[in-house]
Amino acid sequence: MKKSMKTIALMTLTAVLMTGCSSGTTASDVSSGSYTIGIGQFAVHGSLDNCREGFLEGLAEEGFIEGENLTVLYENAQADSGLAAQIATNFAGQDADLICAIATPIAQSAYSVGRKNNIPVIYTAVTAPIEAELANADGTPVGEVTGTSDKLPVEQQLDMIRKILPDAKKIGIMYTTSEVNSAATLAEYKEKAPEYGFEIVESGISSAADIPLAADNILEQVDCLNNLTDNTVVSSLPLILSKAGAKNIPVFGSEIEQVKIGCLAAMGLDYVDLGKQTGHMAARILKGEAKASEMNFEIIEEAAFYGNEKVAENLGITFPDSLNDTAKELFTEIIQ
Repeated sequence: MKKSMKTIALMTLTAVLMTGCSSGTTASDVSSGSYTIGIGQFAVHGSLDNCREGFLEGLAEEGFIEGENLTVLYENAQADSGLAAQIATNFAGQDADLICAIATPIAQSAYSVGRKNNIPVIYTAVTAPIEAELANADGTPVGEVTGTSDKLPVEQQLDMIRKILPDAKKIGIMYTTSEVNSAATLAEYKEKAPEYGFEIVESGISSAADIPLAADNILEQVDCLNNLTDNTVVSSLPLILSKAGAKNIPVFGSEIEQVKIGCLAAMGLDYVDLGKQTGHMAARILKGEAKASEMNFEIIEEAAFYGNEKVAENLGITFPDSLNDTAKELFTEIIQ
């Protein structure tokens, strides 16, 4: 890391006043250093964009300011696993001090590259770090890699669906068979669904090209669809919503951005907050306070209800008061 050990009392006071850091470690600890990080994002969609925004905010709160003491290299893999591996290699070639990987496929590639090049990796929006072989069964890192998980609150989601659709029996879930996080979440849904009187109908895909036919087939079998944080499926969500809307079938999301664009509701996470949490973890690594290998991955514990009243109106559905009264946010339009 390109960091000077020089400290001056006057600089300390000025940095504290300018940045207002709230973590207990002031920006003066890093103000005289120069850092380069690579941010690799697996796909283009709202939740991952929010993670990136929150990650940079979290770093800024710790005194790492892009354009001042922080150089940010950013690349998007466009949901291409081969490109994800190349992006991680590119970051290593540019002497990144740390790689931030957003979503499971690029996190796996980044760790493979980081391990060979002695570069710590921090990830976010990785639903199942253990299944992705980024963490051991006890939550400890497998190497110089750690981060945050967007593990979905499955039981809260099932309870919400039951409250909104009291007569529904079959929930459809589309997922990418090669995404270990999706497979792990699907398994949990299949385990928990009977407790809420549901049967899960699954449809596995290999690529985005499979989605139109898969959506048509599953919509013939279910009372609603439930979307995961599956990167390939989320990237095609507008198409899925269009097909479901034509059949008057509700689609439930897994986070706020999916509800904004037309999912009926979600018990979801705030991905900006998830990114901020990751940024604070990254700051500890950059400051030398801890190694990635010394930090277990973290999870946001609280989920909140998000609903789209316009979608509900189109479907002839009314949200129960028990959900309305606790909603973090209700939307009155569909944001295209």
